[in-house]
Amino acid sequence: MTKPTIMIPRELPSNFAEAVAALGDIRVANIHENPIPDASLMSGVSIYFTTAFDAVSKALIESFPNSIKLIASVGIGVDHIDLDAAEQRGIAVSNTPVVTEDTADLTFALLLATARKLSICERLLRDNRWGDAGTIMGHRVHGKTLGVIGFGAIGQAVANRAKGFDMQVIYHDPTRKPEAEAKVGARFMENLDDLLGNADIVSLNCGLFESTHHLMNAGTLAKMKKGAVLINTGRGPLIDEAALITALRNGHLGAAGLDVYEFEPEVSPELMKFDNVTLLPHIGSASAECRADMARCALENLTSFINSGTLITPVIPPKG
Repeated sequence: MTKPTIMIPRELPSNFAEAVAALGDIRVANIHENPIPDASLMSGVSIYFTTAFDAVSKALIESFPNSIKLIASVGIGVDHIDLDAAEQRGIAVSNTPVVTEDTADLTFALLLATARKLSICERLLRDNRWGDAGTIMGHRVHGKTLGVIGFGAIGQAVANRAKGFDMQVIYHDPTRKPEAEAKVGARFMENLDDLLGNADIVSLNCGLFESTHHLMNAGTLAKMKKGAVLINTGRGPLIDEAALITALRNGHLGAAGLDVYEFEPEVSPELMKFDNVTLLPHIGSASAECRADMARCALENLTSFINSGTLITPVIPPKG
């Protein structure tokens, strides 16, 4: 059986590259140098294998030869892929939705660190300013009201962790989920404004769509309780960062914890200046176990597609 040709946007870690190479012949596109690879480089490619950090734009998909039948992505999010363009070309798409528990762990770690101002305390300690660090007052987490926006698998896992802190959990989602809310003791808020006005801490766990782009803007941030905490481990553009900076500067927002950014990997310089902001470099899935699970899921999708034309975790199923 002839091996398929698999194109990747950039070099993969060596162990992962070896596993992919066992399934097909690899070509590296180097899209950071050339966003649209030459037609000669793409000729004969049947699978485009990417990650959540590399955009698969409409222009790129339209440049694909007819031989490409699958865009296989490592990561749960697919907002970096123009799904409409892929569907119009009849190209299947897969992801690796195995990051739920690790992302929920990171979300709650970020929540605690932000509320208790651990970042500034550690910086002061490392600067041999023990006395100054001891004057920093954070905010209690246990017993507070947590508002979860986006009650999918990750949002539910975050809510489940909040039970251990005796938190009251409210959630907003396009679809009410009675079984899930009963399991974690959450209360549905049909109106987003109601959630924002009642939550002490708001966690963004929704996907990035046209309807959620800048979900947190000047208007919605103003509807949060004064002194409330905002956590984002979803997608950066869920928040209008300019509006976030204003809300932090004027003191309406008590604190923010961010793992993702509007202009990622760039971080607005103003955010670096706030002592009540905790910043992480998009590490929701960055545990050795989770990354191994993601790689395994991606390889299973490739194997299944190559051998039988099917996918384990399809976003857009293969045609026919």
